[in-house]
Amino acid sequence: MTASDLRDKTPDELRDQLVALKKEAFNLRFQQATGQLQNTARMRSVRRDVARVKTILNEKAASAAAEA
Repeated sequence: MTASDLRDKTPDELRDQLVALKKEAFNLRFQQATGQLQNTARMRSVRRDVARVKTILNEKAASAAAEA
């Protein structure tokens, strides 16, 4: 997932993506706690994807506020 891909999406799509990523992060944390996590690098990438989505959402909100 790249920032340019995210910038093409609407804020509603970004919020849906954020919810999905947070659910995945929760499931990964749960797997780690129970010792079932296979790909530990996925936790880092999901965390960074969450940050990326939040950043794009904030950029869109700031640009919308500047226009108004």
